[in-house]
Amino acid sequence: MTIQTLGATCTKEGVQFRVWAPLAKKVEVLLEHPYPSTRVSLTAEDGYFTAALSQLRSGIWYRFFIDDQGPYPDPCSRYQPQGVHGPSMIVDNNTYQWHDHDWQGVTLHGQVIYELHVGAFTPKGTLDAAAEQLEYLKSVGVTLIEIMPLNEFAGQRNWGYDGVALFAPSHNYGDYDALKRFVDRAHQLGLGVILDVVYNHLGPDGNYLPTFSPFYFTDRYQNEWGAALNLDGEHAAPVREFVLHNACEWIEQFHLDGLRLDATHSIYDSSPTHILAELSRHTRAAAGNRKIVLIAENEAQRASQLLPHDQDGFGIDGMWNDDFHHAARVALTGRRHAYFHDYTGKAQEFVSGAKYGFLYQGQYYHWQQQRRGEHVKHPALQCINFLQNHDQVANSLYGTRVNQLTSPARYRAFTALLLLAPQTPLLFMGQEFGATTPFHYFIDHNDSLRKAVHQGRRQFLAQFPGVASVESQAIVPDPAVESVFQDSKLNWEERERNRSILDLHIDLLKIRRTDRVLSKQDATQFDGAVLTDHAFLLRWFDELGDRLLLVNFGAEQQVQPIAEPLIAVNANMKWQVFWSSENIRYGGIGIEHPDTSSGWYLPAETAVLLVEQPIKDNVS
Repeated sequence: MTIQTLGATCTKEGVQFRVWAPLAKKVEVLLEHPYPSTRVSLTAEDGYFTAALSQLRSGIWYRFFIDDQGPYPDPCSRYQPQGVHGPSMIVDNNTYQWHDHDWQGVTLHGQVIYELHVGAFTPKGTLDAAAEQLEYLKSVGVTLIEIMPLNEFAGQRNWGYDGVALFAPSHNYGDYDALKRFVDRAHQLGLGVILDVVYNHLGPDGNYLPTFSPFYFTDRYQNEWGAALNLDGEHAAPVREFVLHNACEWIEQFHLDGLRLDATHSIYDSSPTHILAELSRHTRAAAGNRKIVLIAENEAQRASQLLPHDQDGFGIDGMWNDDFHHAARVALTGRRHAYFHDYTGKAQEFVSGAKYGFLYQGQYYHWQQQRRGEHVKHPALQCINFLQNHDQVANSLYGTRVNQLTSPARYRAFTALLLLAPQTPLLFMGQEFGATTPFHYFIDHNDSLRKAVHQGRRQFLAQFPGVASVESQAIVPDPAVESVFQDSKLNWEERERNRSILDLHIDLLKIRRTDRVLSKQDATQFDGAVLTDHAFLLRWFDELGDRLLLVNFGAEQQVQPIAEPLIAVNANMKWQVFWSSENIRYGGIGIEHPDTSSGWYLPAETAVLLVEQPIKDNVS
């Protein structure tokens, strides 16, 4: 498929307009501020309307009339200076002066992902303000920024998953070039940036696509968030072009290092070639010589999407691993309600997860009363592990972070597992310093939608028995109240107040980055074993000295007998404590060597990293 430019494109001669309106008899562009108000007819050709207008320039506002109805903003607008219902603005993508000419892009290996919401990340809530924190994130050990969706949405605040103008960075976060400045600065610091994009639905307010064509959406598929895009029905080709053009533009024009694809299980396409497989090919072509990463969220854990194209996969690089989160959440809190039902939080799940990535690879899943996942062999690094993300923090009555739901010691132990295991770790903004600010679901819809969304939140959270009570339902936060958004902003004073937690993350990420064994993320030279229901070990094999991570998230254990060969040291070697979550630097009570003269002792709620050293080596 050859992707042609949509919307308003600046050329040397002026501006080219192109819009898909297959049932329209007449389409006109209304030129507005600061241009004298003028209506110009577009020429029809194969369902598209085009016009090449000379002497126009960037900065001019415009809208379209469809058969004298309107005016409507451009469905492919690059910038909406007055929001989703206002006029679109012509922008010139050739004027920004980039400083990242030597940037080669990123691959998934070695990445530490950091998810952030631009509006809640800083007090100002802009891309320029977020860019001021990039040096700090670099110092922590973050390597890849994942920005929650930021295309234009209704109102002044939104998670981003109600976006409607898919090509337009939200005016709430800065001018059109603000995202370019952010990415440019990140690249200068050696940081990659990927963007969360939503192709499974559009938001309910300000979606003008049906005004231009009734074929953008279909009712042939059930979608819990809104009508699904028509990717495989009548007149689907222009819709596919729309999606592919959008994905490629983020990569090409904003120099992004990839995309996080939201809820791919709800992107319905029965075409011979799935839209995501096409997207993978097209975005990599748009990146040119730069390498990019594509990460899928897929609740069904269709791991075959991670296979290369020649193996009937989509060519996706990585996938969010809900299994790790859910098992860890049960272990950290002891609660198994709702979609945590099929997890025990016992040691076996973490050994299996470290070795095989996903826990469910086709087994029956009681919560959904069906089989879940696929058995596909893939590198460990393709699983994106996390203890927190935007969804999981907000899926609670108070938007509480998981570090507030467990003991500090147990949380430190699980942080070590997250950051040292072979899988690719993801941190949610503020997690690195133990943020205690909540993260709620927030919107700024009109009054009619506001009530429906609030009721929808009540119904969703009612799957947790405690929140289903009358008392809890009465205090489920209204997502449209501004204070709900303001409360979700990070409190940066906590960064120094919780310095011990920040140091924990900095030290662990340094180990992950610099240790010659752990940094390989090689699950083929790796094994693990269960010691008790609440204790396990992971072992990395290396000819110059193995690594052993002991994790005990239960009570202290004197493990005798210990008939487990993976804990045995090699000949003429000894285990040396390299790192412990109980270091007083992190708020612990002090480091203890688990290999004692009387056997193995596992301190309560502790993770310890051991390295093999020659017996003659007295290095402490």
